[in-house]
Amino acid sequence: MKFEDLLVETGGFGRFQILILATLCLTRINLPMHFLLHNFLAATPSHRCAIPHQEAFVNLTVEEVLLISIPRKPDGTFSSCEMFSQPQFHLLLNSSLQPENKSIVQPCQHGWVYDRSQFTSTISTQWDLVCEQRGLNQATATFFFIGVTIGAVVFGYLSDRFGRKSMLQLSLVCSMVFGMLSAASVSYTMLAITRTLTGVALSGLSLIVLPLGMEWVDIQHRTFIGILISIFWSVGNMLLALAAYLVREWHWLLVAVTGPCLLSIICLWWVPESARWLIAKGKVKQAHRHLLTCARMNGRKDFAVSTEALTRMATDKNMGGNYSCISLFRTPVLRKISLCSGVVWFGVAFSYYGMSMNLTGFGLSIYLSQFVFGIIEIPAKIVMYWLVNRVGRRQSQAWTLILAGVCIGANITIPKSFTSLRSVVATVGKGFSEAAFTTVFLYTSELYPTILRQNGMGYTSFMARLGGALAPLVFLLDEVWRSLPEVTYCSVAVCSGAVAFLLPETLNVRLPEGIEDVEKPQ
Repeated sequence: MKFEDLLVETGGFGRFQILILATLCLTRINLPMHFLLHNFLAATPSHRCAIPHQEAFVNLTVEEVLLISIPRKPDGTFSSCEMFSQPQFHLLLNSSLQPENKSIVQPCQHGWVYDRSQFTSTISTQWDLVCEQRGLNQATATFFFIGVTIGAVVFGYLSDRFGRKSMLQLSLVCSMVFGMLSAASVSYTMLAITRTLTGVALSGLSLIVLPLGMEWVDIQHRTFIGILISIFWSVGNMLLALAAYLVREWHWLLVAVTGPCLLSIICLWWVPESARWLIAKGKVKQAHRHLLTCARMNGRKDFAVSTEALTRMATDKNMGGNYSCISLFRTPVLRKISLCSGVVWFGVAFSYYGMSMNLTGFGLSIYLSQFVFGIIEIPAKIVMYWLVNRVGRRQSQAWTLILAGVCIGANITIPKSFTSLRSVVATVGKGFSEAAFTTVFLYTSELYPTILRQNGMGYTSFMARLGGALAPLVFLLDEVWRSLPEVTYCSVAVCSGAVAFLLPETLNVRLPEGIEDVEKPQ
């Protein structure tokens, strides 16, 4: 007997599954509020060098003081990172005569003055992470994703070893603690450390929610569950825009986006452990109890299964034993799946975060851009629900990723002055990028067997977070060539999309339980 057969007998998809999914969807909202927080936490407002002894220029207007103190850039705006070593009073007579002697121009010596009209405080303004320190500002996102990368390996192993639910609870508690510590940071070093640890903790949440939900539903509803849980990422995306709009001070913004973890911790207590995992680990009495609860809540009071039948299921198909990430590469088919899916996950995350962390240059405010980028994901996911069931997972995965790369490449050629067209292309590209991300979670959950599913998700999430960690640093390449970041995102997306064609199709295929089911599918 297969586990899917048991699920059908317990009602397949009823009130029990709906309550589980409602809780998991609520929990999922926490993720984008931290994963994309860098857009607001580390936002860099307009700034210029602070001018000392301004009281000496009492007869000059503010514009005139800036004129004699700060050089202009070729576009006529004042420099953000340079100042004159001495006031250039001759510019009051003819401001177009910018000094040709570069020796009188120096980096800011007395700090910076920031435009506070949009942000009351960010980490950029708190610790002057601008100009020469700009790299440290971008690095905060990288530190966070390094933590997520480490957490992917740790929680992937632990949730296969100790269970989905207990590790999900641990993830939420740690996310709450480290998130609040981040908000209380008194130095850049403290923030970098606590954000890294927050990333480690949230990785468990990212890894476990979808597989735990899918392991409690039948084949017919698997796609629906994958898309539904993914939609709540987009809801969190939009809520982040609202929270950032209402809370302009970075300490309190961190508190605002971390607080919902407490509600998730409370709601999660009643969610049962995965019966699939319990059976795979030989804990048949617990699995038996959860299956009876499932049947009773779904109105199947006549459901009956013996613990002996569950024991036979546990010993079938090499379900026993301890496995690790190394097991993903020991057999030929699993090795190919792991190598290809690793490349795909890297490309999906690299291009997604490359687009998600570039909210300027489209003629919209940063808050509206974040909201639009979130809302466009919902129709993209609804379309994917139809597409993955019609053309299959493999084709959907490959083409959404390739088309996301094409949109990134198209915006390289569109002039900056065409802000409306650039906004439309970027929004469409973001839709394709999110569709690729939605598909890859569903697809990967179906590729790996139950005994290795969380190890597989941990490994692929590791590759994704590696891409996420590198994505913000690529923005620094604009100093080499202005379009180099976009070219990089485009190339990686297209190439990784092509690799997806090498993966096996999983449409309407039973979830594999043991390694034999993958190596010799029936």
